[in-house]
Amino acid sequence: MKAVIKNRALYEAPVGTEPPPFWIRALLLLTCTGVSFAHGSNDGQKGMGLIMLILVGTVPTAYALNHAITRSQSDDFIAVSQQAANTLSTYVSPNAIIGDAREEVTDYIRTKQFTPNTMLALRQLVSDIGNEIALYGELARIPNDKVRNFRNDMYVASEALRLMKKNQLPTITASDWGILDNYKKHVDASTRFIPGWVKVAVAMALGLGTMIGWKRIVVTVGEKIGKEHLTYGQGAAAEITAMFTIGAADWFGLPVSTTHVLSSGIAGTMAANHSGLQWSTVRNLAMAWVLTLPMSMMLAGFLFWGFRKMF
Repeated sequence: MKAVIKNRALYEAPVGTEPPPFWIRALLLLTCTGVSFAHGSNDGQKGMGLIMLILVGTVPTAYALNHAITRSQSDDFIAVSQQAANTLSTYVSPNAIIGDAREEVTDYIRTKQFTPNTMLALRQLVSDIGNEIALYGELARIPNDKVRNFRNDMYVASEALRLMKKNQLPTITASDWGILDNYKKHVDASTRFIPGWVKVAVAMALGLGTMIGWKRIVVTVGEKIGKEHLTYGQGAAAEITAMFTIGAADWFGLPVSTTHVLSSGIAGTMAANHSGLQWSTVRNLAMAWVLTLPMSMMLAGFLFWGFRKMF
């Protein structure tokens, strides 16, 4: 930015409460919007995933299956299930024998050991899922006492197909994988969904949380990372970096911390500007990165062990 944009105002720290020039404010609004969008797309997934885990665990009859699937979509699912079952049939060994189809497929998911019986069990599971949907017509009409088992069957079938494709066992043609991938897409749409109200609630929580706790964050990143006050240019550069880094992590399905990414970006601008770093703050940030995961794992494991012993 220093090599391209020569305006000195961009590289000077704010004076008191005086607002930045209009064009700098427009630039910062643009970069802030990008960070906010990336932040919501990445951090929002964690909140939505946690809420859905709680809903599926506590109210399975309402949220274990996607009741928004329409009758026409259900009819399409039935046809796709039949197509997938026919495709799997061509790979079933005539010597394969199974007892319980779900147990057989679950054992494959657990051990990663594919056998001829696995293919027969998966074919049977896919066929049973399609037949049950045809019996009830829509996911919303499945009896409450069968919802949990029905979801489990769909999850097991989807996970088995994922592992089969990942490990290339057995050898299945590309055209047949197209059919199976389409089936898996329909299964996931029925079980891996997030209602609109959950998305809105998480978005509101992220927005309100930022509005309430913004001052501490601003003071830390603006004054306590570098030895000099953050300039407009440094803020814009760090936000552009954070926007693309978090966006890329979101695209590839990698959970990251917005605060850590943005703080690291600001530290980089301080180093590039020879402003110097307050190593005490940098050290605290690094310690937080290093300790958060193992300490959270240990605490959660201890609490689970304790509750299990108590109840």
